Amino acid sequence: MSKVSAAEVRETPAVHGRIGLPTASALYIAAVLGTGILVLPGLGVDAAGPASILAVAIVLVLSIPLAGTFAALAGRYPDGGGVATFVRLALGDTAARMTGYWFLFGVGFGAPVVAALGGEYLSAALGLERGWVAVVGVGFLALALALGLFGLRVSGSVQLGLSALLVAVVVGVIASAAPAVQPANYAPFLPHGWTGVGLAVSLFVWAFAGGEAITHIAHEFRNPRRTIVWATVVGMTVVGLAYLALQTVTVGVFGVDGTRSAAPLIDLVAINWPGFGPAAVAGIATIIVLGVLNVYVPAFANLAASLGRDGHLPRWFAKGGEAGAVPRRAIVLIAVVLVGYATVFFAFGLELQTFILIHTASMVSLYFMGMVAAVRLLARWSVGWWMAVVSVVLTAALLVLAWDHLLVPLALALVAVLVTVIRRFRARRP
Repeated sequence: MSKVSAAEVRETPAVHGRIGLPTASALYIAAVLGTGILVLPGLGVDAAGPASILAVAIVLVLSIPLAGTFAALAGRYPDGGGVATFVRLALGDTAARMTGYWFLFGVGFGAPVVAALGGEYLSAALGLERGWVAVVGVGFLALALALGLFGLRVSGSVQLGLSALLVAVVVGVIASAAPAVQPANYAPFLPHGWTGVGLAVSLFVWAFAGGEAITHIAHEFRNPRRTIVWATVVGMTVVGLAYLALQTVTVGVFGVDGTRSAAPLIDLVAINWPGFGPAAVAGIATIIVLGVLNVYVPAFANLAASLGRDGHLPRWFAKGGEAGAVPRRAIVLIAVVLVGYATVFFAFGLELQTFILIHTASMVSLYFMGMVAAVRLLARWSVGWWMAVVSVVLTAALLVLAWDHLLVPLALALVAVLVTVIRRFRARRP
């Protein structure tokens, strides 16, 4: 497949896919709300105590202009390359390659976390030994990869039901645990100081990340410019309310000491529903995990196909990247990357927080580059342009917070630059 020039993409009319607003909203909710609700409330309390509620509010406010900018870009340039395409149009091939590698190989560190969370919850509900967590987790990855082979037409329909269950379980958990809230648990509010709040903010970037994944499947939407904007509004409203309520209840029930296990939702539900609750939450958690992977596998695959199309990966992976097709060759690459990361994670017994912070550092790097591209691409002085300007400042601040976890994004950036140097050297050879 030949490389698509910036001019050709600019002149491409809006793509008319088959996914409407309900399914688009379901995909957005699953990508953003996702598995964060399974672990972040507990990690947030560990990092900042009651001030973790403030951290949630801060990240929510930061996410609004960011999500709005991504919606404006995806509606204007619907392409499987997502943020990498935006960056290519604004900043050139090297920056696009860098951005694509950050999402594909950096954000991919989140996959073992998602798989491990599913394994934790299902193993806890079934009373299995810890050794089964890895087996169950890899099983989730395999199932999501298999579902991805059928394309978004099938997986998108499945996602509508999965997201409905996702919202229902959050409401049920909050309602069941609310009577156990103790006002005394909200003090001291800053047990670990503002440093703890900063760490919690870095962790909760995971909670509101995911909008960039939708940009990789925007070309599958019916009337992308309108659909993705309203899907973003619906998704951010649901996600913001869910996290604020869940964090408030988690702090009110457990206080500064936090939850008792790696499955905080089970701890919350077990307070008033000790028999039925944990099993129910674990069952729904497995659906949540599958739902999140069901969004990210097509996003990764579409990106890999577009990187192959543009010469940033071998062109063999480009087949199937167009709207309505299934990039099965790219899914093979995604399977190798994700299962490889999961193998390292489980084999060495690494901590969830380590992979979460690598994931979020890669995400923030990608966000910053995408917002710089948006300032150049969107009409100056428009609402979208102003949101992009604000987001550049906000994402730069997030980069500062994540500075000691930027090793992987920096390594991927160096690889992208090295590829450019090698290609230019070969082009100059007689």
